[in-house]
Amino acid sequence: MAVVNGLQAATGTQLENLINKYLTPAEQQLLVEIRRRKTELLNEIQQLKDEIAEVTAEMESLDNTGEDSKNAARAKQMSLGRKKFNMDPKKGIEFLLQQGLLQNTPQDIAAFLYRGEGLSKTAIGDYLGEKSPFHEQVLKAFVDLHDFTDLIIVQALRQFLWSFRLPGEAQKIDRMMETFAQRYCQLNPNIFSNPDTCYVLSFSVIILNTSLHNPSVKEKPTLEKFIAMNRGINDGKDIPKDIQESIYDSIKAEPFKIPEDDGNDLMHTFFNPDREGWLWKQGGRYKSWKRRWFILNDNCLYYFEYTTDKEPRGIIPLENIQVREVPDRNKPNCFELYATGGNDFIKACKTDSEGKVVEGKHTVYRMSAAEQAEKDEWIACIRQSISHNPFYDMLAARKKKAQKSGHRTKP
Repeated sequence: MAVVNGLQAATGTQLENLINKYLTPAEQQLLVEIRRRKTELLNEIQQLKDEIAEVTAEMESLDNTGEDSKNAARAKQMSLGRKKFNMDPKKGIEFLLQQGLLQNTPQDIAAFLYRGEGLSKTAIGDYLGEKSPFHEQVLKAFVDLHDFTDLIIVQALRQFLWSFRLPGEAQKIDRMMETFAQRYCQLNPNIFSNPDTCYVLSFSVIILNTSLHNPSVKEKPTLEKFIAMNRGINDGKDIPKDIQESIYDSIKAEPFKIPEDDGNDLMHTFFNPDREGWLWKQGGRYKSWKRRWFILNDNCLYYFEYTTDKEPRGIIPLENIQVREVPDRNKPNCFELYATGGNDFIKACKTDSEGKVVEGKHTVYRMSAAEQAEKDEWIACIRQSISHNPFYDMLAARKKKAQKSGHRTKP
């Protein structure tokens, strides 16, 4: 009993001394084992307490699922709808309507596109450009969400054209820019005599942006050339020179920012490319095949080593060029560009291994597509780019309309 009382009263070093004094080695070893087991039991008890706390929290959460669960499910469905929209805009909108996440009104769909949360700006542009009465109502509602009040035309265009990517088709561009011009004139009634003037000037600004900042355009337009391009578009009169000068200076100082969905900056021109994708390209001297990312735009064919490259490895202007399908023993689905007009070499440029720009020495450029249908589409797009672009015919017709002095109607 004295030993027990001594152990209870002792602490720290005193306790260890008493253990060594009164307990046999076997008893001391047993005490160590008891302490170890006690520590394990305390740890297990704490783990059980933690698990019980987690289960209790989960049960309380389940008891409060009601609105939170519905919100979580709604968020999940909305995320799925955005992914579907980015793959196929029409099907994505249909899915969101079926799930009750959008109302089937132009205003609600336009607001969804205007917010743009998680949406591909290319897909937004494709959807807005569709030709149907309902899509045109969505486009108008989308444009109406922009406030261009007291903005100069360049500022308004920067805002508008950052909210989506222009589609490639001329007819879609026409509808979208016409709607923009009507909205701008509605909010700024005393600047232009009619929306056609705003429409033509807007395109002149975009063309100016392309000409000033596209590296393949060697002769940069002067202010005088820009003014001459816009002569007589304001109901037969000219836009004031100071306005055109401020537009020119703004675009020269800062090009339009291009909304890219994947974060890279491939485009050197403003318009959405006529076509882009991977092709195999045959080298000139060694005839080896290398995979390159091609972009067809502005009557030029650009190719890059990677989609993330900011500068092209080569530029092939489609001047005095033809395209033809060719067989190749080593690669399927081949086609090639070749020079016409008695010129042996294609006028092109590329960067060498040191990054210097050198003139290309190709008599032909041979490419290979992954599938026959893809090859046929490339050939058709290149031929169309070589022949003519309907966009310029469309713009010429609108410019002629804007120059008519009899048109005085304001929006």
